[in-house]
Amino acid sequence: MIQNFFGFQATTPEDRTRRVQDVFTSVAQKYDIMNDLMSLGIHRYWKNNFIAHLPIKACDEILDVAGGTGDIAFKILETYPHLAPQVTICDLTPNMLHVGQERALNKGILKNLAWVCGNAEDLPFPDESFDIYTISFGMRNVTNLDKALAEAHRVLKPGGRFVCLEFSKVDNPILEKIYDRYSFGILPQLGQWVARDRASYQYLVESIRKFPDQHTFSTLLKKTGFVNVHWKNFLNGVSCIHSAHKQ
Repeated sequence: MIQNFFGFQATTPEDRTRRVQDVFTSVAQKYDIMNDLMSLGIHRYWKNNFIAHLPIKACDEILDVAGGTGDIAFKILETYPHLAPQVTICDLTPNMLHVGQERALNKGILKNLAWVCGNAEDLPFPDESFDIYTISFGMRNVTNLDKALAEAHRVLKPGGRFVCLEFSKVDNPILEKIYDRYSFGILPQLGQWVARDRASYQYLVESIRKFPDQHTFSTLLKKTGFVNVHWKNFLNGVSCIHSAHKQ
């Protein structure tokens, strides 16, 4: 499934990838504080649940895709220090990785952590390299979902786990109306006030609405070859955890 649109604007796949990278280059410095403001801090609860879904074993190799500022990687290392997992962060945007590396230094997190600039659709890793593949609020920014999921499947070891946290389709009509008013009326304005970048946050809101719903994304996972495909909604589908295994 190729996403030939940037937000609600039709575009080419090449232009979309470039413009997505431009967005995250622009918002990198304010990315984490904007997550807190936009979600009223709820994203931290979602991410804690996300990490609780990870069946981490001692010395597991974990790939965190689109995790440039380190939020998920840091939580994994802080939650499971006794298991000493190795987390590799792979992100398309150098600015996001730079912010993450600065945060790691400030937190004193220097071990069991690697940083790689790369595209989710063409991961720079050998086959069957990782026990767990994670991606948090990044999959909707991928241009070719089929390629990204195929790459996730390729780099996972047999028995490896795919876990994705993403905004999804709200299944409550009343909540959906409230959510739409908040998303389109307030979030771009917050982007303007805090990050001085309304356009990027307008894109981020629109990208949520263009991403496949829970059933469609689960079907894509199955077509890729994943098994034991499940999802868990939060706030009636405002966000959703998708999980699956590689046989």
